[in-house]
Amino acid sequence: MGKPRGTGRTWKERQDRDPYVQQARRDGWRSRAVYKLEQINDKERLLKKGMLCVDLGAAPGSWSQVAVERAGAGGQVVGIDLEEMAPLAGTTFLVGDVREPETAGRLRAALSGPADLVMSDMAAAATGHAATDHLRTMALVEAALDIAEALLAPGGAFVAKVLQGGTEAGLLARQKRAFRKVQHVKPPASRKDSVELYVVATGFRGAGADGPPGETPPEPPAEDAPENTR
Repeated sequence: MGKPRGTGRTWKERQDRDPYVQQARRDGWRSRAVYKLEQINDKERLLKKGMLCVDLGAAPGSWSQVAVERAGAGGQVVGIDLEEMAPLAGTTFLVGDVREPETAGRLRAALSGPADLVMSDMAAAATGHAATDHLRTMALVEAALDIAEALLAPGGAFVAKVLQGGTEAGLLARQKRAFRKVQHVKPPASRKDSVELYVVATGFRGAGADGPPGETPPEPPAEDAPENTR
């Protein structure tokens, strides 16, 4: 979800030169974003055998590819996006808008139980105005968190793309109440000129929890220019 900045030709040329794009093509992944999730998982160990996972803004489905592989036969992955996605064995793909009130119910109905992980690589389409892009993407993060709080089992985890500057203060405080640990991560596969970060929240306290603030280490230093490509 979200479009790259710049002309189609410039974007295509950069994609063709990108070593992660080239590697994804060789390995059969749907996009380079797969390596961001793998690098986050190498650090945080979010993906486990038998887990139930929700992938928000899932298109083209690369994060779901990783999740279904790691979850194995006993796990379940449900993804949703505004656009239809090519089928993926072991995964249920829905078409819908994460901002709609009925979306959490649709996802719950597709799952066999409470989710262990809710993940989101969503970013709003770039407008060229940094403040607008940040606000629109943070609205998607808030919608993703709404769904996470509705679907997660106690002890579950949430990972979502944010833009540089991190999570808005109120939203971050909400995450720190709902989860035992909250941190920002910038995986190596995230381009150097990108302002994207990932918020990783673990140890969900349960629906309606109002626990003590979680642990939040300092954010990485700011980068120079926005780029939201998966």
